[in-house]
Amino acid sequence: MIFLASIAVPVLMIYVQNKWAHYRAAFNAAALIAGLIFGNIAAISVYKIIRDHIVFMTTIHAVFLNPFFLATGAYLGVFFLYRLLLLTIPEFAEEKVK
Repeated sequence: MIFLASIAVPVLMIYVQNKWAHYRAAFNAAALIAGLIFGNIAAISVYKIIRDHIVFMTTIHAVFLNPFFLATGAYLGVFFLYRLLLLTIPEFAEEKVK
């Protein structure tokens, strides 16, 4: 299910941004916000671990229990695939023309 969604969602994002151009900026803005949240949660978690001197595997991996970390990471993964598709599709079109 996750595998299919990771293919379908970026393709849907490309369709939406081609149909309604203003969504391109919305996808980019959402990625910027997600990146800030994702990075801040990771940085705060590392800071707490270093501050408290508790470098245990369970403590380090507790960040994966944070739903905001998971949601922003999931969006960034889908956004990354969307951007790769945007770069790849024109290359295939160029190869077809040759």
